[in-house]
Amino acid sequence: MEVISLIMVFLFFGFILLVLNVITSIWAYRDSVRKGNSKEYAIVVLIGTLFFPIIGLIVYLIIRND
Repeated sequence: MEVISLIMVFLFFGFILLVLNVITSIWAYRDSVRKGNSKEYAIVVLIGTLFFPIIGLIVYLIIRND
């Protein structure tokens, strides 16, 4: 019984991390388009933040146009 509840907790937190990754990737894509970058650049940002969530977001925040 304890093992099943432990697995459920890990699955829940994994799902939460997946949802946060998708939300931050969509935000980075929309922010890139809103800043006037091309759609191709925005798609590269989207893919980068989806596959490399922490590093991709940090790099995007550093190189975005303010």
